[in-house]
Amino acid sequence: LYEDNHLIAVNKPNGMLVQGDETGDETILGAVEDYIRKKYKKPGKVFTGLVHRIDRPVSGVVLVARTSKALSRMNELLRNREIKREYWAIVKEKPEKLKGTLENYLRKDEKQNKSFVAETQKNNAKLARLDYEVIGRSTSFYLIKVNLETGRH
Repeated sequence: LYEDNHLIAVNKPNGMLVQGDETGDETILGAVEDYIRKKYKKPGKVFTGLVHRIDRPVSGVVLVARTSKALSRMNELLRNREIKREYWAIVKEKPEKLKGTLENYLRKDEKQNKSFVAETQKNNAKLARLDYEVIGRSTSFYLIKVNLETGRH
């Protein structure tokens, strides 16, 4: 989608990992490294730094840094909330409100690598907050714009 000397923006298909796990399945980072090696005829290891992640079932744009300096700068921009990350979701059921904020505590089950809504902050549950707005609809679905205040798994 975009490439310069510092960053590459890639369209990640749903079902593909962003970075490696125990499955050994193909990853966006691996694909970007292969691309750089081939395009620029670089032998051996090339630097890539993951600026952010999106979950395996999700499709969307992933930013990959090509230099450690670019990665450091992008991390700082994210930390200072100077980069806006916006997500779009398609859902079947109409939300109760067309616009709002959702807050829940999420507890991660490391064995299943899944997160679950928890009643309170007990058992290492962490607060997750997002804002949403319905921005479109068809006869069967709703298009929702989502802005994460906290990124949680």
